[in-house]
Amino acid sequence: MHRKKFFAALGTIALASTLVLAGCSSSAGSSGNKQTGNTIKLGGNFELSGAAAQYGQAMERGTKLAVEQINKDGGVKVGSKKLKIKLIQKDNKSDNSTVSSVATDLTTKSKVNAVVGPITSGAGLAAIPNYTKAKVPFITPGGTQDSLTLQKSGKVQPYVFRSCFEDSYQGKALAKYAYNTLNAKKVAILADKSTDYAQGLTKAFKAEYKGKVVTTEYYQSGDKDFNTLLTKMKDKGFDAIFVPGYYSEAGLIIKQAREMGISTPILGADGFADPKLAKIAGTNNTTNVYYTTHFDTLANTDAKATNYMKAFKAKYNEDAGTFDALAYDATYMIKDAIESEKSADSTKIADGLAKIKNFNGVTGTITMDKNHNPQKQVIITKVDNGKEVSATAVK
Repeated sequence: MHRKKFFAALGTIALASTLVLAGCSSSAGSSGNKQTGNTIKLGGNFELSGAAAQYGQAMERGTKLAVEQINKDGGVKVGSKKLKIKLIQKDNKSDNSTVSSVATDLTTKSKVNAVVGPITSGAGLAAIPNYTKAKVPFITPGGTQDSLTLQKSGKVQPYVFRSCFEDSYQGKALAKYAYNTLNAKKVAILADKSTDYAQGLTKAFKAEYKGKVVTTEYYQSGDKDFNTLLTKMKDKGFDAIFVPGYYSEAGLIIKQAREMGISTPILGADGFADPKLAKIAGTNNTTNVYYTTHFDTLANTDAKATNYMKAFKAKYNEDAGTFDALAYDATYMIKDAIESEKSADSTKIADGLAKIKNFNGVTGTITMDKNHNPQKQVIITKVDNGKEVSATAVK
C-alpha cells in the first residue's frame, strides 16, 4: 500500500532513507528466537498513531480478532501440544525510526517468534535489517512495493513476507481486465511520474496489456490542473484511461475528464481505494471508474469471508475492511506455518511461511511464490455515482 498524503512521514516514496535506517541492535542469536514456555509470542509492529494510524489500527483489529479466535479454538498445534498465542504489540507512531526500534524491541527484548506489521512499504524497509538480524519473520498486510521482499542482489529476503499482493501483480490484473472484460482494445495512460508506485504499475500494465497503448502522458504528484494533458489525450481514440497514481490526483483527473466530456472507463490501482476519491471528483463524475483492491464485501462471499465479516462486526460494531482482513490472514498464515513445521521457533516459522500453498484466507486462496509474494485473486471494484456497484475477482 502506498498513500503519499497519509504516509509522507513514513517515507514510502523516499526509499533511500529507509534503506539506511534500523541501526545497530543486538542479535537474538544465530538460530533466531526459540519458542519457550506455554505460549507463542506474536509481535505487533502497529501504526496506532501518526499519519498511517487509520491503517495501523485496522491491522491491529484484524490481528487481535485472529488471536482471540485461535486461542478460543484451543490454540496452535505444535507437534503434540496446543499452545496459546500471546500478542505483544507496540505503537511505531508511523515513524520509520520508531518502526526500526520497535522491531528491535520485539525481537531482542520480548523475544517474539513472529511479527505482523508494519503496514507500509517504507516502514517495512526500515524494519527489515533488525528483523533479519534477529532471524524473526514478519508479514506486512499492506506493503505492496515489489522490491520489499527482495535484496539488492535480487535474492529473496528470508524473513520478509506479505499477505497483500504486490504492485506489479495488480498492474497485470488491470491490464487483463481492461482487455478481456471491458473490451478496451486501446488505452491511454496518464501516470504519476514522481513515484515508484505509479512507475511500477505502468510498467506492469504495459507488459501485460494485449491491446494498443495509444498515448502515455505524465503528471507530477501535487499537480492540480490536468486539463492540458487531458485535452492532448482526448482525440487519441482510446477505449479506457489507466491512471496509476493516488486518489488525491486521480480524483481531480476524473473530475476534469468528465467535465471535458470524456466518459470512457477510468482505471486505477489500490491508490484509488479511498472514499475521498469520490469527494474530490464529485459523486456524479465518479462513474465508470474501476480500481483494484485486496478484499471486498461484494466479492469475498465464501463461508470463511462471510464468517469473518460477521465476527468483525460483532466485535467492533463496524464493517470489515481491507487491511483488517489482510492482517487477520497474516496471523492465520503464521499459525499455518507453525503447524506445518511442528515448531514455533522463528526460523522454522519463516520456513513454513515460504512453503504456504493453497491457504484458505478471508482475502482468497493464497500460495506463496519464491519471492514471498502471495499468489491470489485481485478484486476489481466498479464505482458508479460515487458508490461501489460491483466487484470481480481476477487471477
